[in-house]
Amino acid sequence: MASSVATLEDIPSVDIMTELLRRFKCNSKPDKRLILVGPPGSGKGTQSPIIKDDYCLCHLATGDMLRAAVAAETPLGIKAKEAMVKGELVSDDLVVGIIDEAMKKPSCEKGFILDGFPRTLVQAQKLDEMLEKQGVKIDKVLDFAIDDSILEERITDRWIHPSSGRSYHTKFAPPKVPGVDDVSGEPLIQRKDDTAEVLKSRLAAFHKQTEPVIDYYGKKGVLAHIHAEKTPNEVTAEVQKVLSS
Repeated sequence: MASSVATLEDIPSVDIMTELLRRFKCNSKPDKRLILVGPPGSGKGTQSPIIKDDYCLCHLATGDMLRAAVAAETPLGIKAKEAMVKGELVSDDLVVGIIDEAMKKPSCEKGFILDGFPRTLVQAQKLDEMLEKQGVKIDKVLDFAIDDSILEERITDRWIHPSSGRSYHTKFAPPKVPGVDDVSGEPLIQRKDDTAEVLKSRLAAFHKQTEPVIDYYGKKGVLAHIHAEKTPNEVTAEVQKVLSS
């Protein structure tokens, strides 16, 4: 106990007040448990932080949680590491267990956003079983629907500044000088994955795996289709309208 008090004493007062004010504001927010579904380039990554801040939710990305559990050497993390070392896929039960662990953190008190999970029908069913044991359920699944041809234009014309992560788009957000980062003047690159061929295979896998998941939640009456081809601000407005209804 003494060590946690000492740690708290080292935190600047302004940071403590900011966090207290944030938590006070969050108390009035409704609990929400959300899933974001959408192909690469559909804008989930843009909207997720906005939703997280608006509703005081935690963002649960399965890849990040697996790495954190392995690093922390939790019982589930140790099992996950064993599978990884053997070159095996981490089982659905393990991933759901790690989500279960993460949900108990104070940052997830008002709910969560699941991004990148569930990807298959079996995963969706296992997730629902786990939530049912806790007496909660998924409130809304946001399907970021967008035509494949629009995604191809979005992704294949995307350029990245490697060290900062700044991204540009030849058509929608071009750099001041073609091929050059606006801030540093360093050259931009295209990711190896940002090609029409790679995108086509990723989209084929996404549609094959995820369409049954979308149908599953549609039958449960919690699915909302988001018109992800719109501008980011228009998509944000649509998401806010769906979540406030």
